[in-house]
Amino acid sequence: MNELAALQSLGIELPSPAYIFGAIVFGLIGFAAFRYGRKNERPATKWLGVALMIYPYAVSSTVLLYAVGIALCAGAWYTRE
Repeated sequence: MNELAALQSLGIELPSPAYIFGAIVFGLIGFAAFRYGRKNERPATKWLGVALMIYPYAVSSTVLLYAVGIALCAGAWYTRE
């Protein structure tokens, strides 16, 4: 437990379970969108899938993670056909 206090004193915090769940779900949806876009030759869907897989590494807020993830999922859904 002393290591956790040392990390918190450096400003490093562990992500919440909601954040981890969202990152996994949006990563899986992104992978599926990437595969669909590549298979059906839809570049917009493919790159939105890549964005869904990568953006959790750049976002630290759980609320922002879900907001951006839902927006990217909507974009991938809209560009699928």
